[in-house]
Amino acid sequence: MPFRMSGYIPFGTPIVVGLLLPNQTLASTIFWQWLNQSHNACVNYANRNATKPSPTSKFIQGYLGAVVSAVSIAVGLNILIQRANQFTPATRILIQRFVPFPAVASANICNVVLMRHTELEEGIDVLDGEGNVVGSSRIAARHALLETALTRVVLPMPILVLPPIIMSLLEKTAFLRSRPRLLLPVQSLVCLAAFGLALPLAISLFPQMSEIETARLEPDIAQATASLIVTYNKGL
Repeated sequence: MPFRMSGYIPFGTPIVVGLLLPNQTLASTIFWQWLNQSHNACVNYANRNATKPSPTSKFIQGYLGAVVSAVSIAVGLNILIQRANQFTPATRILIQRFVPFPAVASANICNVVLMRHTELEEGIDVLDGEGNVVGSSRIAARHALLETALTRVVLPMPILVLPPIIMSLLEKTAFLRSRPRLLLPVQSLVCLAAFGLALPLAISLFPQMSEIETARLEPDIAQATASLIVTYNKGL
């Protein structure tokens, strides 16, 4: 239940707040990226196309690959910024606030592919106009993973880009300057609002039941049905 899309915002917002905390150390960067990609891995797995059983060993392999890639990307970007001596300390802190987005977006692609790679190997069911299974298609699986990966690139855009911009403006106000203890609660509310905006926007990019022309699929599937278009569950 925590990994349904309806639980993404309440369980994911505290992680987003942690990702956007200023003055991150190497240890805190690794921790928040690990926690974020662990959560994403479970969400991707729980919302996959589950027409075929997936062994636990495949889940573990995908999870380890997703987390290692995410942490490596985030730590690598942070190290590059810390070594950029031409930036002033204030500029370096501002840039570090935006590091989570490219790190998370690129890691999310790896996460989706690695957590659902069995679909690429075995294919996913495609259905004719009457809902009958025509066959199992690897080509449809590639389309499903591509569409899902694109949603995972769009999803963190408002979540990880808008809050740093908004907070950099709010922190200059007299209200927050005189009440520094409110910075974290205000940032949490900003992240929650951005998450609530981004999730339905990203999910709505592609329908869950997507369509593909039969002629673009494997020859045996194209010959097995008279339907010009078949559908498949791409997952969420």
